[in-house]
Amino acid sequence: MLKIIEKTKIWFVISCIIILVGIGFMATKGLDFGIDFKGGTKLVLDFGKEFNKAEVDAVITKEIPDAVTNTIEDTGKKNQLEIKVKKVDPEKQAKMLKEVKEKYKLDDKALVSEDTIGASVGQELAKNSLIGLGVAMLGILLYVAFRFEFNFGLASVIAIIHDVLITLTIYAVFQVPVNTPFIAAILTIIGYSINDTIVIFDRIRENSKHYRSMDDTEVANLSITQTFARSINTTLTTLITIVCVYFFVPSVREFAFPLVIGIATGAYSSIFIASPIWVLLRKRKKKIK
Repeated sequence: MLKIIEKTKIWFVISCIIILVGIGFMATKGLDFGIDFKGGTKLVLDFGKEFNKAEVDAVITKEIPDAVTNTIEDTGKKNQLEIKVKKVDPEKQAKMLKEVKEKYKLDDKALVSEDTIGASVGQELAKNSLIGLGVAMLGILLYVAFRFEFNFGLASVIAIIHDVLITLTIYAVFQVPVNTPFIAAILTIIGYSINDTIVIFDRIRENSKHYRSMDDTEVANLSITQTFARSINTTLTTLITIVCVYFFVPSVREFAFPLVIGIATGAYSSIFIASPIWVLLRKRKKKIK
């Protein structure tokens, strides 16, 4: 039987160190919010045929280093490129477009669209994203508390917050741009993490009824041991799929990248964070009684 709960301090220290590093970077450098939140310009170019994205990116970043690009599939062919640019000199933007058009022999119709996103729109989007995350957390707490007990619900929410903070840490340290796909990925991570956690909690509930002579630590260790192989196998198969999507489908990389981090972190938190927190909450409840 795995001895996970006995090493609770080790798991908590590891997570706290990573999160504190992230908080430090967020306090000093901040998060690199993309144009979806800060405002900027979004351009869509139609090449009329498949193109080498790396070569196009080299031309674009020569004039606009912080530009973010994604391919857009149209009628089954990757012939369009979306370019997201923060506040930039119009002359540099015009020069960049001219160089791309000349290199790939594009006419003026190649510029399919040019949209400007205002900062106020970005602020409203950020506000709505936070509200969405808050509602999701509250919904999970209420559901798990009703389905199991309040301690399970609270432990689940703390584990989810842990996953979000770890993901934010990676984004802060490596200054990865935060755009709307990130929010969608975070909500997906929350769903995956709670699913993995509930599997362990359901086994804890069953074992608590069958092994009444065991204390909470033993019950948690037994439940984690029984579900450990399932958790690892599920996580690995999911990660393999998402990693393949990241490398072979460039257009969804902004969505796939946080998923890779979050799914790995979610598996870790379900085993090493949520279950130990449940044990601590149970012990605290018994002391109060």
